[in-house]
Amino acid sequence: MKLTSLPKPVRTIGMMVILYVTVGMTTACSNEAIVAPTQTATPPTQTATPPTQTAAQATPGTIVEIAAGDPTFSTLVTAVKAAGLAETLSGTGPFTVFAPTNEAFAALPKGTLDNLLKPANRDALRKVLTYHVVPGDLMAKDLRSGKVATVEGGSVTVLVSSTGVKVNDANVAKADIDAKNGVIHVIDRVLLPPGS
Repeated sequence: MKLTSLPKPVRTIGMMVILYVTVGMTTACSNEAIVAPTQTATPPTQTATPPTQTAAQATPGTIVEIAAGDPTFSTLVTAVKAAGLAETLSGTGPFTVFAPTNEAFAALPKGTLDNLLKPANRDALRKVLTYHVVPGDLMAKDLRSGKVATVEGGSVTVLVSSTGVKVNDANVAKADIDAKNGVIHVIDRVLLPPGS
């Protein structure tokens, strides 16, 4: 029987089977992964979805995006938004942020956080939050013992020892959370500028 004597749909399916078998054999012989096309209900105008990135390939978000994506920083994110600093900390930077956890905020004296979050106290809240921010991208290996100037205008005291890093009275619980506009170091206490 000649292939041309078969109806056109049968010939088309037959050619697809031959192509599929040929591609499959080529793949098996070359040990390379080639994916044979399959029929789907997808309209021809859609393109294939690009492969997902692995964690190592993914570009980190901004400091605010990373903090907003981690529930341990929900209080910090609320405070940053209330202070009107979200846009600044999402900007180019680079910034080093000593980020207090929710537990660190909860350890403040009763009523302190609620008072700072009031719209009338926005300037005081900005002062406290910018006291946690240092200009530049300072990874843990870059930190040295001594005074470090903050965006607020004052200085924090960094103590680097064999047991870890302290910023004023706060311990760095986790260091070097890389962001595209700086770095976050998680701390266990809220830093209060002198006179607050």
